[in-house]
Amino acid sequence: MASLVNTYNSLHDSLFGRLQFLDGLGPLALRLYLVPVFWVAGTNKLAGFDSVVEWFGNSDWGLGLPFPALMAFLATWTEIIGAVLLLVGLAVRWISVPLMITMLVAIFAVHWDNGWQAVHDLQSAFPAPDASAAIERLDRAKVILQEHGNYSWLTEKGGFVVSNNGIEWGVTYFVMLLALFFTGGGRYFSLDYWLGRWARRS
Repeated sequence: MASLVNTYNSLHDSLFGRLQFLDGLGPLALRLYLVPVFWVAGTNKLAGFDSVVEWFGNSDWGLGLPFPALMAFLATWTEIIGAVLLLVGLAVRWISVPLMITMLVAIFAVHWDNGWQAVHDLQSAFPAPDASAAIERLDRAKVILQEHGNYSWLTEKGGFVVSNNGIEWGVTYFVMLLALFFTGGGRYFSLDYWLGRWARRS
């Protein structure tokens, strides 16, 4: 058993040890994936800021959050500034924390009641209790469109789905940010890396 473990470790180190100088590619990929997510979310909030404040504060049809103007301001600029910092790889660990908090607020205040899935799908993990009913209605809508509409034109750029608006995407972004919190911006491809090298040489 010991020899098998030693053989495995030797093979592992010989293959993957040589890739260590490219270990910055993983954090870079996470950062570049998240940049447009937060940039679009933040700039959309900024463009409709008054509506966002109203949505944050209204307890009847909105989120019912306290201090809605402050909360909207913090969410908007955390996402915008966060996108810029992730793009250049500056203060990645620092900005990951407020971005994770933003994701937690979205998960629990906006998406939690809808369960896991972002899109209803009986074949994927954790379908919502009403997924079958939602998909039944989707199938009925497709039949109506096939009978009374130009269905081939309607679907030539993509098929119809039923949005469930669950926590799936929010959790995914949170996990990506959590990884960046522990790895940082990554070797070679972030300002944090080069500032750290400069500081150590100084």
